[in-house]
Amino acid sequence: MKKLFCIALAVLMLLSSVSVMAGAVKIEDGLDALKAQFTAGEGPKAGEYSVDYRYYSPVKGSESKKYPLVIWLHGMGDGSEEGAQVAKSEIAYWASEEFQARFEPAGGAFIFAPRSREENSVFWGDKMLEPLMAAVNDFISKNSANIDVTRIYMGGYSMGGKMTLETAVAFPEMFAAIFPICPAWVPDESTAALIADIPVWITSSTRDPLVNYHFAVTPAWNNIVKTNERLEDCRFSTLTKVCYANGKKTPSSHHAWFAVNYDMFTVDNGAYHYMNTVNGAGEEVTLSYPDGMISWLSQFTSDYDGTPCTGMGNINGEIDTGTLFTFEPVWDFFRSIFDKIFSAFGLDIFKVKK
Repeated sequence: MKKLFCIALAVLMLLSSVSVMAGAVKIEDGLDALKAQFTAGEGPKAGEYSVDYRYYSPVKGSESKKYPLVIWLHGMGDGSEEGAQVAKSEIAYWASEEFQARFEPAGGAFIFAPRSREENSVFWGDKMLEPLMAAVNDFISKNSANIDVTRIYMGGYSMGGKMTLETAVAFPEMFAAIFPICPAWVPDESTAALIADIPVWITSSTRDPLVNYHFAVTPAWNNIVKTNERLEDCRFSTLTKVCYANGKKTPSSHHAWFAVNYDMFTVDNGAYHYMNTVNGAGEEVTLSYPDGMISWLSQFTSDYDGTPCTGMGNINGEIDTGTLFTFEPVWDFFRSIFDKIFSAFGLDIFKVKK
């Protein structure tokens, strides 16, 4: 009898451990629990640098099921130390049981969050393109049994939004869809034409103090829709006041990514606060829960065969990938100073508060 009890207990513990893996953490368990699901890794050195990353895996045990790969790129200042790229955003919501279930038909997705070498004052841009792709290629190779290479999606905010566009321009064959948020770059019309077959969803605020909505984000969108061959698939979400999903105002109107992090819905599953969305043809798009950005991404596939993307791709001396002047570096400089001052008193005024 005792032996049977021990066997039953062992089976129960095994089933319990499997359930903890891959999406068993719910939103109600909190962001810390969701972030704890991310594992550390590092790609091989390419050029001058290697890229470390955090990732979430939806794989249960030894299954051979194929899942999409979502690549998430942080903004300037949010890659200051290892793990910051997950800690300083809410992308961990996408690792929740609820949000993972929205990735159809797989019912889950890998979340891959690399970090630029900000400790060396090297931010997302040309210098980091080869190291970034080396890390992505290495991660795909290590998880080849479970990654669906026809469903690779990339998104990021601010400097990460710029890098999202730049990487897609360099290697358009790799991506099934991209979602740059307040991207700090305006690709000209000929450059935008290189991603003409990729659905693009841009999110930004009209009050953004760092990457100007009117002089940066809107021109980028206009150049994309002038050349994109899938206008009905492209989207542009405009926020006025920027809030967390619970309706509380964010510290800055630059923080449009918090809408994306919660899949474009409020905590009570309603229309996101102060947001309007149109497609590439200028037609209004109404989002119906639970079909937000994750559902939008999930409908797209590419012809990518998994051949590693190396070098600089389409990025060369003929394409200007210089970053727009924004106040982001200035803000980051003063934020780092104040952060050190307040941290000395045990305070963190820049931590996400709700």
